[in-house]
Amino acid sequence: MTLVNESPTQKPGRAARDHADVALKAAAEGRWQEAADANRAVLAFAAEIKVEERIEAQNRLAKCLWELGDLAGSKKEYQVTLTLDPLNRIAERNLERLKGLIKQVGKKTTPSSEGATTPAGIFIQEAGTTGFAHLTNVADVATLAQVNPGDAVELLTLSNRLIAKANGVEIGRVEPRIAARLLKLIADGNVYSAGITSISGGDIRIIIREESVSAKNLGKVSFPTATRTNDERPYTKGSFFREDEGFSDDDDDDTYEDDAPVADRVTAEPPEKTADDAFLPESEEAGSSEE
Repeated sequence: MTLVNESPTQKPGRAARDHADVALKAAAEGRWQEAADANRAVLAFAAEIKVEERIEAQNRLAKCLWELGDLAGSKKEYQVTLTLDPLNRIAERNLERLKGLIKQVGKKTTPSSEGATTPAGIFIQEAGTTGFAHLTNVADVATLAQVNPGDAVELLTLSNRLIAKANGVEIGRVEPRIAARLLKLIADGNVYSAGITSISGGDIRIIIREESVSAKNLGKVSFPTATRTNDERPYTKGSFFREDEGFSDDDDDDTYEDDAPVADRVTAEPPEKTADDAFLPESEEAGSSEE
């Protein structure tokens, strides 16, 4: 565990920010126990720091406990957040899901593997090279207990299906209309990465990113859209970790066209600050937030 060595002359606010930096780095590397300890160290300065900093630390701690398999502990910390900010969307959404999970799988679940993280770049939306998809044949609640927004998704081809796996377990299949196109591109050599953007009940939504294009697929756009005569549709880029927030569902009526020209792609606009920005280092957060 690597916590900050506080000097007798160090101001509480500075010490709290140093602990927060440790928490962010540890979380980004999937070291959840260390991240939890660092966030507790931030909260030890609760009387000396801004309420916003305390709320962020509470939510980070709650998330770390969830990653460690302590669903009841995570629920408790999100409840503390709501005493500080009754309208906090991060806490509200996660509490809603946690209550259901605890009823069905109990207060403890399998911890995430240490070091299990998702590259933040997966969640940055780029016209033509990223797209959203819903999953079908979704796994049961117990299987999904330790699967959350922000997790990396492995895409595997099986006959005419595109299987989605996260944390080593199958969580569903990519919806047929998108899988059909991607299966052809994958068969011809394209490579894709993916991550979960939202989970609501039995509905799981993922973002899929084109990582490399084979020579055979040069000129083919992975995620084309039909030309629009109305205003360009905004795309919201997400962020690194698990909070279910800030991802647009309004791309579901896209009409895919083989080899659509690049001019037909929609463009991205700066997103609102998402729930997971609390887990991004400052350098990355600045690049993904309009604030």
